[in-house]
Amino acid sequence: MSAVQEALDFVVYQISSISIVDILDIVLVSIILYYIFKFIRDRRAGRLLIGVVFLIIIRLISEAAGLVAMSFILRDIFQVGLIALLIVFQPELRSMLEKVGAEPLRGLKLMGSDSKNAAEVDRIIEEICTATCAMSKDKTGAIMVIEGSEKLSDYTISGTTINANVSSNLLRSIFFDKSPLHDGAVIISLPNIQAAGCFLPLSANEEQAKDFGARHRAALGISENSDAVVIVVSEETGVISLAKNAQMFRNYDHPTLRRALAQMLIETPGKRGRNRKAKPKNK
Repeated sequence: MSAVQEALDFVVYQISSISIVDILDIVLVSIILYYIFKFIRDRRAGRLLIGVVFLIIIRLISEAAGLVAMSFILRDIFQVGLIALLIVFQPELRSMLEKVGAEPLRGLKLMGSDSKNAAEVDRIIEEICTATCAMSKDKTGAIMVIEGSEKLSDYTISGTTINANVSSNLLRSIFFDKSPLHDGAVIISLPNIQAAGCFLPLSANEEQAKDFGARHRAALGISENSDAVVIVVSEETGVISLAKNAQMFRNYDHPTLRRALAQMLIETPGKRGRNRKAKPKNK
């Protein structure tokens, strides 16, 4: 009984000695681990992490078993491995840091919005949906990127500056198959069309991207590297797709596309990003 009492006293002492600083420390570490988990999930980093854990286990086993040569090789690998990982995963690390830094800006942006801005965005959404459905009917390939809180200046400079109000006719003219800008992407920085004919990064998610063509891979790629909303019209089938947060949703029509865009661009943060339930399908 004395041993049990001592154990209980030790547990009570440890709990009572926890301060506000300790709680804050635990919360901060939990937040960091949460963002790291989100970062490696559905990316190449997830498979890399499995490989790193495997190498750590092999090194521990080799040292315990006295395998001198194996321990020496693995020790050298770990010494240069961190630098190599920073180089190889530089784009993913940059994307993660940009997204973490953009969260406070997104909140400030929403706080500054008013009913007039919401009405203007609603008008723009209608113009985009009208153009998208018309191009879908004609099977005109298109990709439109709606900028979020993260600026896309690195990509707009690769195209031709437009800087014009969003209109259905202008979007359809840009993606007309005889237009010199129809092969690139249109980047919309509300309330204007910022640029057209822009080049976008292709998706790094090989498992998901292998089922799509160039436009859809580019849509996934920019959604992996930013918080943008991307609309894609398939040139082969006319199917309307929507990419957001490295996920692709398909088979939209005018009402469902309008509702999804309104939820992402106008409504409250708790509702933003919720679109109709749709599973990614092969192109």
